[in-house]
Amino acid sequence: MNGLNGADDRFAEDEHQRFARYLHELAVVRDEDEADLVTRILRDPDTTMAQSAIVRHLDRRAALLLTDEGFTGWARAIAGISAEREFLARRLREWTLLRSITVGEPWGPEEVTTGSDWFQRKAVETLPSSSILTLLAEAGRTRRVRADASRRLRQRHHRD
Repeated sequence: MNGLNGADDRFAEDEHQRFARYLHELAVVRDEDEADLVTRILRDPDTTMAQSAIVRHLDRRAALLLTDEGFTGWARAIAGISAEREFLARRLREWTLLRSITVGEPWGPEEVTTGSDWFQRKAVETLPSSSILTLLAEAGRTRRVRADASRRLRQRHHRD
């Protein structure tokens, strides 16, 4: 399945059909074929749809690999493919920062406070670090992030 209609190189399916097929292909792709599949999908003429499919895949794979040793190699491969697509490149950088914090690698407060709304919400939702929660409770980008971080800190305090 390549989304092309035979030899005439016209995309045969509408974007909704291709999107669903891409998500399915990404869900079952073998690790060794992932980079080629991502590259092919990103060549789709509907760049918004293609990037949407890839970001969903990226989010799923990054979450699965977050504490795995394979994360670094995977992220490096995806970074090479997505470097010219700012949204994908930023999402991958933010997953890499989440990984650094999760596994105890160095990170800086400015990286956290300048992260996207998505990143800050994900950090509040997933990271158990009191230092991250405190930082985001004080300097999160949005009222929602600050409130959620404060709530998680209070919950942690009550459990301790």
